[in-house]
Amino acid sequence: MSSSVSPLAPKHVPDMPVIAGIRLATAEAGIRYKNRTDVLLAVMDKGTAVAGVFTKSKCPSAPVEWCRAKLKGGKARALVVNSGNANAFTGKTGRASTALTAKIAAKAVGCSEGEIFLASTGVIGEPLDATKFDGVLGRLAEAAAPGDYLAAAKAIMTTDTFPKVATATVKLGKAKVTINGMAKGAGMIAPDMATMLSFIFTDAPIAPAALQALLKAGVEDTFNAVTIDGDTSTSDTLLAFATGAAAEHGAPKISRASDPRLKAFVKAFNQVLANLAEQVARDGEGARKLVEITVEGAKTKASARKIAMSIANSPLVKTAIAGEDANWGRVVMAVGKAGEPADRDKLSISFNGIRVAKSGARDPSYDEAQVSEAMKAPEIAIKVSLGLGKGRDRVMTCDLTKEYVAINGDYRS
Repeated sequence: MSSSVSPLAPKHVPDMPVIAGIRLATAEAGIRYKNRTDVLLAVMDKGTAVAGVFTKSKCPSAPVEWCRAKLKGGKARALVVNSGNANAFTGKTGRASTALTAKIAAKAVGCSEGEIFLASTGVIGEPLDATKFDGVLGRLAEAAAPGDYLAAAKAIMTTDTFPKVATATVKLGKAKVTINGMAKGAGMIAPDMATMLSFIFTDAPIAPAALQALLKAGVEDTFNAVTIDGDTSTSDTLLAFATGAAAEHGAPKISRASDPRLKAFVKAFNQVLANLAEQVARDGEGARKLVEITVEGAKTKASARKIAMSIANSPLVKTAIAGEDANWGRVVMAVGKAGEPADRDKLSISFNGIRVAKSGARDPSYDEAQVSEAMKAPEIAIKVSLGLGKGRDRVMTCDLTKEYVAINGDYRS
């Protein structure tokens, strides 16, 4: 966790409402960090539905494997998250650590181990001493209270410079339901499901299968449309929990994601995901510029996504932005290497609304001074028009600075 907050951090942190059926508590367990909280326990009421999406890495962490297996039950009573140690690439020791953590948590909460969900973030390859949770989780279960989502978000931070939270309130039937979310992540971010760690809570009465469908669809244009450095984490986990408490106030019980009564809820749910995803981009390690890349006129949306990601993950593009240089030649390079349909002579590129290239050449009205001034802004919008079809997509990223190298050069030391 950095002592210097990203200049791109949101200026306003929302007040996070209480959600019936969710209680939170944090503690210092000494996993890796000193003098800061590093463990979060979220306790859910009986009957809480759970859904999740996880990394597609072929080297997943032990907690990812644990959650995948337990997700089949569809119900959750507790979530345990630790920072400082990812419990990834830890072999049998890692699997034993997850089992012991779940056993300790289940005893503390009073439920089965199959209703315990786990997530870990931090250094890869270091054994996690789960005995440090013994006693800590018991105290947390007793202290857990409806509420402090900001403290919870702080406890799961690693190289993050600020806690990431988002909330939305919407009507479902006759009842008002709330959606609260938190996330952590600043580096090793190129999602292939969700991203890093993120947790969503709601009091809406949504069945596990419906919640799973909503979550899977929701990540595609939110978390899956963010990249910091092109590296997909071993630990990517996004879990959603629905307590169903709003049913007591008139919210209908939802069993299908296609239920028309969910329309407003889905919009709000996706807004929370999008808000958290953008905060991750704003907190990219060493970032000084938030970058939005839009590709239009592609053959398909999928093709536009691949081209946008090619641009967003290019170190040359990202360093040019860090240097406040509208180097469209690097954007052309990234388009060309993406392996998707493109026609050099139809290509147009703009930076912050100023067209710098048109029809495969520099724009006739190009003004170096105007563009240089635009590149000083903290938010940079790159737009690429391919002129081939109706496919369009958008991704978020950040610049690549010397600070990124410094942060990652001594991450373990």
